[in-house]
Amino acid sequence: MREKTLYGLGALAIALLTHNIWKMLVNLPDEAFQGAIFRIIFFHVPAAFTCFVCFLASLIAGISYLKTRDLKWDALGVSTTEVGLAFGAANLLTGMIWARIIWGIWWTWDWRLTSMLICWLLYGGYLVLRRAIEEPTERARLSAVMSILSFSVVPFVFFSIKWFRTQHPQPVLYGDGKMDSGYRAMLYGNWVPILMVAFVLVAVRMMQERRQREVDALRRSAHAF
Repeated sequence: MREKTLYGLGALAIALLTHNIWKMLVNLPDEAFQGAIFRIIFFHVPAAFTCFVCFLASLIAGISYLKTRDLKWDALGVSTTEVGLAFGAANLLTGMIWARIIWGIWWTWDWRLTSMLICWLLYGGYLVLRRAIEEPTERARLSAVMSILSFSVVPFVFFSIKWFRTQHPQPVLYGDGKMDSGYRAMLYGNWVPILMVAFVLVAVRMMQERRQREVDALRRSAHAF
């Protein structure tokens, strides 16, 4: 039943994404200054939001593990971190494509770009740390601490375009540079199926983690025997 629910949710997310892509290509006009490439914002920004939601979930999982010592929270932490890294990579890659068209370069050491890259590398270090520790409880404890410490960069990434006047555009969802309501509705509307995809990926990854723990437990029992 759980797998069927995930299949259904994934199919619904794909259907919504397909519908939204059709709408943004057919119904939404090109942006006045950037043209058609502006449509990448409907994936670039939701990918960043989804990445941050995953990292927030990893933070909550880390705190919960340190309080309860329940390994289910460790499974949630690693699952949300991996999915968050995937969406963080999508955000960085779409940003580079956008920058190449608008700025004429693939990368610049702008505050927002640099802080997002540092954030992504920190959470990548979380996965490296897990690979280096075999004992499950010690791995879970140190991973929880790493997740909590890494999240301290996320607010800096989020507010960097407001705090620093750099090459990256100023906020378009609030403040003086607010985007047109039709564009804004499409952006938030596209975030919904992207969040659904993230939820499905986290659920699948947690099932994999649970099965891996079962295999590890059987292996340790066999070695002890």
